[in-house]
Amino acid sequence: MVACTNTEIDCVDVVEGCRLPVLRKNQENEDEWPLAEILSVKEIPGRKLYYVHYIDFNKRLDEWVTPDRLDMKKLQFPKKEAKTPTKNGLPGSRPSSPEREVVRAAGAGPQHPPSRPPQPQAQQKSLPTKTSLPDFQVLQQQAQNGTARRPMPNQPGRKRKQPPNCGGTDEDSQDSSDGIPSAPRMTGSLVSDRSHDDIVTRMKNIDCIELGRHRLKPWYFSPYPQELTTLPILYLCEFCLKYLKSLKCLQRHLTKCNLRHPPGNEIYRKGTISFFEIDGRKNKTYSQNLCLLAKCFLDHKTLYYDTDPFLFYVMTEYDSKGFHIVGYFSKEKESTEDYNVACILTLPPYQRRGYGKLLIEFSYELSKVEGKTGTPEKPLSDLGLLSYRSYWSQTILEILMDLKPDNGERPQITINEISEITSVKKEDVISTLQYLNLINYYKGQYILTLSEDIVEGHERAMQKRHLRIDPKCLHFTPKDWSKRGKW
Repeated sequence: MVACTNTEIDCVDVVEGCRLPVLRKNQENEDEWPLAEILSVKEIPGRKLYYVHYIDFNKRLDEWVTPDRLDMKKLQFPKKEAKTPTKNGLPGSRPSSPEREVVRAAGAGPQHPPSRPPQPQAQQKSLPTKTSLPDFQVLQQQAQNGTARRPMPNQPGRKRKQPPNCGGTDEDSQDSSDGIPSAPRMTGSLVSDRSHDDIVTRMKNIDCIELGRHRLKPWYFSPYPQELTTLPILYLCEFCLKYLKSLKCLQRHLTKCNLRHPPGNEIYRKGTISFFEIDGRKNKTYSQNLCLLAKCFLDHKTLYYDTDPFLFYVMTEYDSKGFHIVGYFSKEKESTEDYNVACILTLPPYQRRGYGKLLIEFSYELSKVEGKTGTPEKPLSDLGLLSYRSYWSQTILEILMDLKPDNGERPQITINEISEITSVKKEDVISTLQYLNLINYYKGQYILTLSEDIVEGHERAMQKRHLRIDPKCLHFTPKDWSKRGKW
């Protein structure tokens, strides 16, 4: 494929909305020409620059390109589209989270909970006051001594679901031995068409953020004040997250900022890891600044400045200079849908180090103290889906492998029991068992077949999972927000 010349571009008016192949380097550093949409055009002395979104690629790969990277021979002009019906002038319904996802990513799976398997004819065991759910016999195949009987092959229509192709870089999956891809491919965000959105919000507006000792390249748009978006670097105080326009302003601010940790109560500390609980009503400015920072790395979010209904749990690493933010999750004070996480993020410098699973594990430890089962707010982002699937898989396999035979019989467990032990909602337990392809129907009973590959893969994954939450170090008293008026 031959790129165009400047003369060719001057002869054709390339406008916003045009589509054409654009040269980019792939993960193997090889040239490829994916189809891209022109989102914006700007002129600098001597030439034009084009901001492109690669169709079916994750938005974090969007970039400014020079004219020589455009293939003008396959230029497609934009088509006129019918206006999307709106309600009260706004598309869709109101999100409930200050940084909630408003467009469903296809990689997040269906919006409704997965259906449970049909009830077997065999006698079932259920816990008191709980809905009767199938018992599962747990069978570990021991190929060496041949002691285990292999159940019948899967019935038609019960094939294993393939993992979605999620765009981006996985923040936490350290291996693929538990059935989770080690990293999603960079070739598709699998998101709904957002052509109705404001074109401004589809473009990265911050070049670089300096946060403590790290410089971060934002992935997505974040509504920081417009006068700051033209600066080469946006400076943040790493303790209060206040944004400043220059290094001199930051240095002056640090002489007056007394914070050396996030505001709020420290509810967990083990080693250098601490968690702070921040009330979105009591610490409104910090919570809003946290949402602005998070929006740089979370796509399909609409930022709301009403943080009152939310709690923020910030994870930090401690050293001699203070408590440095690693990541966070937010949750509604009162959730009618049993959400124990609204948004969750590990900052890029700390990704792929196990912190994402630590955040997820902490959210479920809070649910255990509250005596509830929980689930993350849907839809999940591509990275969130990967991390949650990996966490659910490892947590459930840990339970199953610890089961002991009862009077020489195969160990049995119900979905209710798994859910009560882990605080993982029943729908997530069922979908994880189906995703791992563990459920088989044999002689009127459901059998969970733990193959040797699954067992060995799980053991390898757990050996690499060095960071774990110690419940003994958690000092948390749940509040009944329904009795607290307007929070």
